[in-house]
Amino acid sequence: MAKGRKGSNRRRPPKTRPKHRSALIGTIRVARPGVAEVETAEGTFPVARGGIREAMNGDTVGVTLSPAHHGPGKMARVQTVVTRATTSFVGIYGRLDPLGAVTPLDERIRRDFFVLPDDRSAGRLGVGDGDLVRARILAYPSRGEAGVVTVDERLGSPDDVDVDIEAVIARHDLPRSFPPSVEREASYVRAGIEEALSEPGRLDLRDVPCVTVDPTGARDYDDAVFARRTDRGYEVSVSIADVTHYVGPGSSLDSEAASRTCSVYLADRVLPMLPEALSCDVCSLVPGMDRLAMNVAVELDRDGAVTGSPRIAPAVIRSRARLEYGQVDALLGGGSEPRDLPVAEGDPSVVAESLAVLDEVAYKRRVLRHRRGAIDFASRESKVTVDADGRPVDVIVRRPTAATELVEEAMLLANEAVAAELAGRSVATAFRVHEQPSPEDLARVVPVLKEFDLVDAAQAAAVAAGDPFAIEGVLERAAGTVAETLASTLLLRAMKRAIYLPRNDGHYALGAKAYCHFTSPIRRYPDILVHRALKALARGRLSTREWRAAERLLPQRCRDCSDGERRAAAAEHESQAIKMAEFYAGRIGSVEGGVVSGCERFGLFVTLDGTGADGLVPVRRLGDQWFSYDDRRLTLTGEEDGTRWGLGDRVRVRVEAVDVPRGRIDFTLADDGGEPCHNGCGHNGERES
Repeated sequence: MAKGRKGSNRRRPPKTRPKHRSALIGTIRVARPGVAEVETAEGTFPVARGGIREAMNGDTVGVTLSPAHHGPGKMARVQTVVTRATTSFVGIYGRLDPLGAVTPLDERIRRDFFVLPDDRSAGRLGVGDGDLVRARILAYPSRGEAGVVTVDERLGSPDDVDVDIEAVIARHDLPRSFPPSVEREASYVRAGIEEALSEPGRLDLRDVPCVTVDPTGARDYDDAVFARRTDRGYEVSVSIADVTHYVGPGSSLDSEAASRTCSVYLADRVLPMLPEALSCDVCSLVPGMDRLAMNVAVELDRDGAVTGSPRIAPAVIRSRARLEYGQVDALLGGGSEPRDLPVAEGDPSVVAESLAVLDEVAYKRRVLRHRRGAIDFASRESKVTVDADGRPVDVIVRRPTAATELVEEAMLLANEAVAAELAGRSVATAFRVHEQPSPEDLARVVPVLKEFDLVDAAQAAAVAAGDPFAIEGVLERAAGTVAETLASTLLLRAMKRAIYLPRNDGHYALGAKAYCHFTSPIRRYPDILVHRALKALARGRLSTREWRAAERLLPQRCRDCSDGERRAAAAEHESQAIKMAEFYAGRIGSVEGGVVSGCERFGLFVTLDGTGADGLVPVRRLGDQWFSYDDRRLTLTGEEDGTRWGLGDRVRVRVEAVDVPRGRIDFTLADDGGEPCHNGCGHNGERES
């Protein structure tokens, strides 16, 4: 039970001296202050409380193991730091005469570092109190001594640098700029179209009127699409930027891209995987310009099923237009004419016909995917838009449209075609693998689904067993009801995370026997690995020494890319949360409608209808009574009046407070409150009007 505060009066067991075993060497991964794990040859072990000591994230450390105080398993304690991974960091400079001090933005580094009185670096760079700086570590802190740094770079003052976003970048170890050697190598790259056309096997597809379709504001165009009707059905052509023509294995560009693993799209900036000379110029499929691409042409029957083998080949293409989703939606919805399309050259009606065919194919491909057991989760993405100074000005809520699904289905088709080709030839590459969720995770969702009458007993058993058709059935029954987003969110949370593996194990949610990422090599390193595999296969180089060496590196590359993807996703989410909190900082006291999207002992998480912002109603603001928490049905029930709050409840909340650096918004129930459940959730899947 809870009433506005947390805590426990239980006495802790007396400490006993643990029995240590001999030291192991491993790498420490610090998730947040005081929480870490150590990866060793014998496994990965959580670090005991206080056991991090002077180690920092990524360090190679010597640890000892001892039995966990609670439950099975072992805990690690750092005994020594073997090698350091962190040599510099970004922080806030302050004067503590006669010393200077730098406080790391990365909260995992829990110590301040000093600049010694005889170090003139801060004065030479014009660093003032409160400035953001990059500091290089000269001496690491120990139990008895503070760390020492020198200032290498002044990054700006608090007035011209977004310290909160810089903290996200620091916390996730994201690179802020490219090394000079990489920028220099990128500056030498030229398109080289005529030379490339002389290569054996490269096709000249410049007469194909393909187009790019992207969100507003996109600058790197890495995929172009075209489709036409044939006597037997359809032909879909997907052209992807030929990045590997310019980024060779072992080059500075390749090493940097492999280290970054992907581009990171923060709320106010992009941290690209490749320098802009490539990502926004030479490799980008700019309209009206000849560009190198990897082309996949797939023949489909009249139902949208693949017939025969796809043609996969390097090519030269020439995009006819750079289109935005809104423009394509307007065309397909009858709100504009072909002549309104910004076609750089050629006949706009030909482009319009291709888009209509792609839309038709997308519908048929979705039907086929559902028949084979693919699961489509309802999606809604909130994106805070910012001005030139990084201040939030609006929130755009993105939902699937005809244009986005047209592109998505074309990309899925190309990815599956490439994966099937490589898997069928037993070529090792970075396959995209999604395993079936565990029965335990799915079973935890079932009680909530029952509350909304989305499953009966037989359906509940099928969902818990991981039957994709049963899960898709739940989503279909929830569609258009107050439970739609809730059911999709809960089931998505129960899924395992898709990862990259050097072997094909299929993709559960897509219902695909083989899958890989091929369509975004400008922003994802696994796609580069897939492109190289295709070229090695086509050129008969799978038995060469170079390819064998690449195969040996592949497992580590896949692990790095999976980790990098998680890191990027977390940073992107945090940056959006910060800007959302900043957006609502100017709206304290405003009242909005929303739905309960999460329930914990300490309160209710509410997602607002208009912006999709998430915030917390603390349990103390639900009423002056004790509330008991049901962790199966995810509800809070008042001990005195039986008021029950649960997932899916409609509420009206007032914005009470924000914590911008942490990206948090606090709500309180508005005077007209909401509609809690008193005798079970009364929504029963009724459709909203």
